[in-house]
Formats: sequence, structure tokens, C-alpha cells
Amino acid sequence: MFGIEHYFLFLVSGVILNMTPGTDTFYILGRTIAQGRSTGLLSVFGIISGTFAHTVFAALGLSVILAQSALAFSVVKWLGAGYLLYLGIRSLLSKESEMGTDGGTSAVAKKKIYLNGFLTNLLNPKVALFYLAFMPQFISPGNSYGTLPFLLLGITFIATSTLWCCLLVLFSDMTTRRLRQNSRISVVLNRIAGILFIALGVKVFFSSRAGS
Repeated sequence: MFGIEHYFLFLVSGVILNMTPGTDTFYILGRTIAQGRSTGLLSVFGIISGTFAHTVFAALGLSVILAQSALAFSVVKWLGAGYLLYLGIRSLLSKESEMGTDGGTSAVAKKKIYLNGFLTNLLNPKVALFYLAFMPQFISPGNSYGTLPFLLLGITFIATSTLWCCLLVLFSDMTTRRLRQNSRISVVLNRIAGILFIALGVKVFFSSRAGS
């Protein structure tokens, strides 16, 4: 079908991979627990946009550069780690939640939160390498549809990932909403999110190509 083999196996594998905790999962949980459902969902949409960009890069072959160039891989990795560290330090130093209540979110704040999620995913070279290693296994060797199979598989993975991430946001928001109503606890949750982002940044910085 359109140059794709074993589509159902890809779908099942994608769902399992979506449910496996990783950098994006912990980022979304940290944002939601500290700042609520709106922030969590905006983070999801930002991350999904980054994933779509990686899908396009893989389809066009640009991700091969990361796979073949140690320098390119390291630069992107350092940028991603640095950005997570920046977000973490900013959360630790802030005196209150960036978002406040879900209902009080400004348009500027929404754009910043979306962009934070987008850059967090886009600057993760492991995502690009994952696409290069995973998706070609389900594309026919005699593919004559060009980039179409990559795009279809990428959109499928994005769809299941979006559903799973939204469920994570709704569940974590529901279980921590009462805590966030206390201003002091809300600040503590924001600090916890900052520590989580810093830990993720350190993990990304010291990770290797073969690492998780």
C-alpha cells in the first residue's frame, strides 16, 4: 500500500513506543503538573509539530546528515540540552508559575509555551535518528512513491502519539489540579518541573548516539 509494508505491525509498534517514557513524556508531565492542562496541551502540540518536522526531514533525507556527521549530531544535541537547561533554570528562578491559571493565559504566553515544546523536540537528534532507523523497516525496497511512505508513516505515528500525550495531560492535570490551587504548592510544583527539565538536559547532553 503506497510503498508501505506491514502497516498494522507499524501501528502496534508505534503505540508501544508512544507509551514508553522518554524525554517528551517527562517534559509534558512536568509542564502539566506544574502549570495545568492548557500548558500541557500546548506543549503537546508544540512537540507534535517538532515530530512532524522530523518526519519531513527524514522523508527528504536531511536526517542522514545527523546520522553520518558526528559534529552535526553533537551540535544539535548540545543545543537541545542547553535549551532544556535554560527552561529548567528559568522555572527554578521564577517566583510564580509562568501560566498562572489556565483561564488567564495570554496569547503571548501560549505562543511561548508552544514554541518551547516545538524546540525541545526539534533539537533532539535522537528523534531524527529514530525516524531513520525505524520507518525504513516498513517501506518496500521497491518503493516507487518517493517520500509518500515516509509521510504516511510519520502522520500515523504522530496521530497515535498525539492521542497518548493528550491522555497523559488530562490524567496528570486531573490528579494535581487541587494542589495547584494553593499558590505556595504551585510554586513548589514549578520548582520540581525546573529540576526535571535540568535533569533531562543533563541526560541529553551526556547521551550518545546509541544511548536512550
